[in-house]
Amino acid sequence: MSMYQAQKRCGDLVICPPNFKKYKTYSRIIMGIMRSATPVIQQVSVDEAYLDFTEQFDRWSEVPPAIENLRRRIRRDIGLTVSAGLGTGKLIAKIASDFDKPDGMTVVKPGREQSFLDPLAVGKIPGIGPKSVERLKQLKVERVADLRAMSKLELSRHFGKWGRDMYQWARGIDNRSVIEEHETKSISTERTFSEDIADETELKAIIRKLSSQVARQLTREKFRGRTVSIKVRYADFTTFTRQKSLGIYTDDEAIIAGQAVKLLEKSWTAGSPLRLLGVGISNFQQPDYQISLDF
Repeated sequence: MSMYQAQKRCGDLVICPPNFKKYKTYSRIIMGIMRSATPVIQQVSVDEAYLDFTEQFDRWSEVPPAIENLRRRIRRDIGLTVSAGLGTGKLIAKIASDFDKPDGMTVVKPGREQSFLDPLAVGKIPGIGPKSVERLKQLKVERVADLRAMSKLELSRHFGKWGRDMYQWARGIDNRSVIEEHETKSISTERTFSEDIADETELKAIIRKLSSQVARQLTREKFRGRTVSIKVRYADFTTFTRQKSLGIYTDDEAIIAGQAVKLLEKSWTAGSPLRLLGVGISNFQQPDYQISLDF
């Protein structure tokens, strides 16, 4: 639930402030340990990654001990637990990694994908969210086995392209490779406030400062972007992003700040306290890779 709801329900709630700098530090250390086991890693968030062991081992039976060794090393060196899932593709591995939390490991051997998936609620499949779950429930589809019983044509009729994806997911089919992203897609920075801010002048000043940081990074990386975006988080943790494409490519601080301020004016409910603000730019003239600045 959101922090706002939690505080309403529990008046004496003790709130521990986040430390994103520490999260990033530990994330880099853990990813480094993982890379010592295999160079093929795709990090998808601060605390989640896919690892490909196909080139490291000849036999499937050798992989679970290697993962257990990684989990032991991280727990010994960092003091953090790791949940892991092992499967023949990203879909199975992702579901399996969520299967035995915290500090567990689930192995789905080749040929066992269907028996693993069939009893699960359809909402366990990444990509099938609450709204899709409700629509599927109306079709009397609650388990993956029920989803697998539907034809591709029927699913496409109800869900379009998403239905064709569901048909594959229900069968554990996922041919995506584990690829580490090396191209820059955006440059962004954000700031979480120690206390919520509702003053418009102060918020615009923060937007300008964040825009300056983004512009400096653009200059260092020799990039120019065309699409300016802002990220806004209210006191109740409601979060949204807004963006606007410019008529030119730019690394100019004033242009970025001007557009970011306009986006804030159009999207922010005046007087409502904010917990976080972010500014970003994307749609570059040349290849790049994701950069995030933390302050």
